[in-house]
Amino acid sequence: MDRIFSGIQPTGDLHIGNWLGAVRNWVALQERFDSIICVVDLHAVTLPYDVTALEARTRDMAIGLLAAGIDPEKAILFVQSAVPEHSELNWLFTTVAPLGELERMTQFKDKTEKLESIPAGLLCYPVLQAADILLYRANKVPVGEDQVQHLELSREIARRWNALYAPDKAYFPEPQALLTPAGRVKGLDGKAKMSKSLGNTIGLLESPEEIWEKLRPAATDPARVTRKDPGTPELCNIYALHQYFSTKETVAEVAEKCRTAGWGCLDCKRRLADAMVATLAPIRARAEELKGTPGVVDGILTRGAERARAIAKTTLREARHLMGFYGSA
Repeated sequence: MDRIFSGIQPTGDLHIGNWLGAVRNWVALQERFDSIICVVDLHAVTLPYDVTALEARTRDMAIGLLAAGIDPEKAILFVQSAVPEHSELNWLFTTVAPLGELERMTQFKDKTEKLESIPAGLLCYPVLQAADILLYRANKVPVGEDQVQHLELSREIARRWNALYAPDKAYFPEPQALLTPAGRVKGLDGKAKMSKSLGNTIGLLESPEEIWEKLRPAATDPARVTRKDPGTPELCNIYALHQYFSTKETVAEVAEKCRTAGWGCLDCKRRLADAMVATLAPIRARAEELKGTPGVVDGILTRGAERARAIAKTTLREARHLMGFYGSA
């Protein structure tokens, strides 16, 4: 069976962009692939963060994944820092990672534009990503379009390492991208990708009241100034979100009412809020149950780390042997 690796940073609760763009796909893929899913807390410390909140955010992210349908009986779910082999393979890969390629990474350029001092960890972020994937010799990686460049670097690192240390066997696979069907999900501003740092998200576990309070001022078709103005649904981010949460009949109704000014944007948003609340209700209920039993969640993560480390230890031992380290035979 093909193996996939997926990782997500511990930002606390999942938001609908995470769910639509990645997690919902992971839930489906765990039925078809040997799936390894990781809360990547080592990645989270490459920029300033709240030290006192990291542990709670890590557990909350795990709760969100479980509530969304990640099944620890079908997939390995664990926290990255609980498997120290990630860090060691990361270092081994930095010895072959091309500096020029790291400096050309689009996300590195975006994140460092406003920084006076650039931490080396931010530059080497994609090397750790390669280590995450290849530590489990995963050959498939579910990604959005914005992550394809990083995955290509993982493939390049695997090629370079193999050429130096395993030319006859290609020990590390060159992982292939499994593009996520939802693609890039825009935030409530209708412009940027949905992101907690930009404050344009709706949390997967937020209450109906919180969802409505966020949807009400959300951006719509910029050409529709008053309720009487006809709109173009294809230009409206609320219409785009309807296609993920509403029935086909409702989507068709939204498009028709928008084009004919049959209702105002608030009417459209209210229908979306109702559909969103109904869709997310089972996930929210499951999360509340898990939050009431933190020991269960911790147990799942501990067992997941044990299973992950059993694979990781073998990979690292063999990689060290191929590189000629003392005592690795």
